[in-house]
Amino acid sequence: MDISVRKGDLTQEKGDLLVVNEFLGVGEPGGATGAVNAALGGNLAKFMKEDHFKAKLGSAFVMRTHGKIPAKRVLVVGLGKKEEFDLEAVRQAAAASMNVAKSLGVKSVVSILHGAGMGGLKAADCAQAMVEGVRLAEYAFESYRSTKKEKPRVQRFDIVSRDGQDVRQALKGVEQGELTARGTMFARDLVNTPAGDMYPQKLVHAAKQIAAGKGTIRVRVFDRDALVRMGAGGILGVAQGSDHPPFLVHMVYKPKKATKKSVALVGKAVTFDSGGLSLKPAEGMMTMKIDMAGAAAVLGAFSVIAQVAPACEVHGIFGAVENMPSGKAIRPGDVLTAMNKKTIEVLNTDAEGRLTLADTLSYAVKQKPQAIIDLATLTGACMVALGEEITGMMSNNDALSTILLEASRGAGEKMWRLPLEKNYRKLLKSEVADMQNIGARWGGALTAGLFLEEFVDKTPWAHLDIAGPAFAEREIDPYTHKGATGHGVRTLLSYLRSL
Repeated sequence: MDISVRKGDLTQEKGDLLVVNEFLGVGEPGGATGAVNAALGGNLAKFMKEDHFKAKLGSAFVMRTHGKIPAKRVLVVGLGKKEEFDLEAVRQAAAASMNVAKSLGVKSVVSILHGAGMGGLKAADCAQAMVEGVRLAEYAFESYRSTKKEKPRVQRFDIVSRDGQDVRQALKGVEQGELTARGTMFARDLVNTPAGDMYPQKLVHAAKQIAAGKGTIRVRVFDRDALVRMGAGGILGVAQGSDHPPFLVHMVYKPKKATKKSVALVGKAVTFDSGGLSLKPAEGMMTMKIDMAGAAAVLGAFSVIAQVAPACEVHGIFGAVENMPSGKAIRPGDVLTAMNKKTIEVLNTDAEGRLTLADTLSYAVKQKPQAIIDLATLTGACMVALGEEITGMMSNNDALSTILLEASRGAGEKMWRLPLEKNYRKLLKSEVADMQNIGARWGGALTAGLFLEEFVDKTPWAHLDIAGPAFAEREIDPYTHKGATGHGVRTLLSYLRSL
């Protein structure tokens, strides 16, 4: 599908579906919607009123034009309350229009530039959000279907505005939106792939493919022997029970004129988590292919980083392992030594992600970045606290957390900062080692964050627990259907652009 932006008059545009918008509670349509309504002899407003259309965010009203304007149908998409309008509303409105277009089987869509000039939103940002919404709503993972139904596909999605300046700005936004959506879908594909086909070696392959032919990206891969020499006891310990060998992957993006600043992105990369000898129940394993979603987000960002072209050096680091039960698996009570020499008593082998992150965070510190951001499907406790749609953020640095929260808001990825309560550190005290890998029953997300903080030294660091939003068990919004979401990619790219 081609997405473009151009100058034009919506009332004169040809297409199978013409998209305009409306806020909740507006009596008579104004602006471009009002112009289309006038061209239709007032029938748009009349029929919307007769059908009790409320214009809630993502809602849709469709009518045929019967030749009164060149477009065959008009779709009014709801923007919700005007006082709550933001870029996420733009993203969802565009996605809703794409969903309607798919359901109608139309080939061409012409849409208003949602949000331009509303609430101080910039045309470029609105266009980017629209492209993200459209592309992510269009996404489908069908690699494993034996028969694929041939469905009519939308071939063109044209964004039209009468303001030439808005069009010029929107062109840049479309370009950025295409990159961000592509990175997000790259991550979605990785996470959606069954664990039988997405084992540690496949993540290594994905990293190498990303770097192939790009002079600004290089990759180093450390195998089991190298990990032994490096003292990566966390990664090696978790991998003991699996037939698949572990790897530590270090990707580096370095532009030709890099600033002195560098950032490390660290992802949890457990390609399947059975729980190890602390075996999960069958229901708990059904979606455990998603336990590498943190690394998938890092790979998704790196898949487009050369085109996004941040000015600073960026490191992408993950320890790829599989957590399985076998006669070789680590046992509750075993003690591991992490790369920074700290010893860890493993009381629960299902708290394995933090063991691999102990090594990857220690390795990240050695690269001397100015900031470290890790993403991990780490704790069910975070989901208990914040639900399925919100990432829990923990950080040792207020400035870093502030800029990440701002990036997440613009990207439409919900995050909430949680405390690193110093008094809870005693809950990780071990009788036989420096620390243990689980705390008490309560505050599990916080003790997990405190555990990770032990491996970042004094480097500014933020931990993103994406256990909830990494995978949608139901439809969340018009562009997030059931399955992998690629959560974190848009925030990372927005953050990198700001540096």
